[in-house]
Amino acid sequence: MVLYEYPLNEGIRTMLRLEQLFDRLGTLIDRDATIDHHFALFTVFEIMDVASRADLKSDLLKELERQKLQLEGFRGNPAISEAMLDATLSQVDHAHDALNAVQGKVGQSLTAHEWLMGIRSRIAIPGGTCEFDLPGYYAWQQHPPERRRADLQGWVGALVPLAEALGMMLKLLRDGGAAQKVVAQGGHFQQRLPEGRHYHLLRLRIDGALGLVPEISGHRLMVSVRMMRPDAEGRLRAAPEDASFVLTLCG
Repeated sequence: MVLYEYPLNEGIRTMLRLEQLFDRLGTLIDRDATIDHHFALFTVFEIMDVASRADLKSDLLKELERQKLQLEGFRGNPAISEAMLDATLSQVDHAHDALNAVQGKVGQSLTAHEWLMGIRSRIAIPGGTCEFDLPGYYAWQQHPPERRRADLQGWVGALVPLAEALGMMLKLLRDGGAAQKVVAQGGHFQQRLPEGRHYHLLRLRIDGALGLVPEISGHRLMVSVRMMRPDAEGRLRAAPEDASFVLTLCG
């Protein structure tokens, strides 16, 4: 099954992009090749760019608080383990407090690192980090992988509170959704959303063997899915046949 996710508001859109960047960063740091560590550093700068949004930190803190209130509502429910609930709430509190303790914008401390900012100013220029442009960076790239990795992990430390809070919030959001099996009749599916209920994320699982690509759109009142199939040149064309998939709305 292939999983597709679609954000139903701009805040979740930003957070999903950040999650992808953090996942990429973790993969690249664990590798040894110089080129992987180069792109790990590039990813750090991308995360800093996204994290510089003034409302990101406050939005994430508010979302954690909202999720905590929802969890507290499960108190006394015989179907819920109180021990597991307490453990989850403790993790939420830890993530919230760690992010809240960060002074200013997440990653702001890295902007005072002159060497890093010199690389940042040139890394987006095609070929801008050649050894004749940044000899100091080239020398750093010649260090053993273990030393480069230690440096990267030290710089990434400034971003860890954001990564942990983001991971916790998205996990709770996804876990709170209820899956339903539906059918796109004639390749199209549409569902109105109940008034007064706010969903933040749509998740769609479809059998990859069908060769279909869902084209998703949605907002607070309705979601729509149109099934597409890539042609020989990779362009998506409407697929008019019936297709079943699993839809999860998370709020």
